[in-house]
Amino acid sequence: MVSLLCCGPKMAACGLVLSAWGVVMLLLLGIFFNVHSAVLIEDVPFTEEDFKDGPERIYRLYEQVSYNCFIAAGLYALLGGFSLCQGRLNKRKEYMVR
Repeated sequence: MVSLLCCGPKMAACGLVLSAWGVVMLLLLGIFFNVHSAVLIEDVPFTEEDFKDGPERIYRLYEQVSYNCFIAAGLYALLGGFSLCQGRLNKRKEYMVR
């Protein structure tokens, strides 16, 4: 029988905690970028030409960074699901008779 178990219980727990924190942090960052928070202007990749046409280009850059944060939060959620499955497989392994 092929086992899908590839992480130990401590690594699975660490992955679950890190992914939960990553999802929360990136969702909040995505929301703040989506509402065009002025504090985060340093994290928006803009050039001098972007300021010449008004704020529309800067707003599009904010929204692009926001989408990137939401995509990264989704990837962290997938990693959390994988870590959760690994943790459950480790618990099941403890109760199996050899």
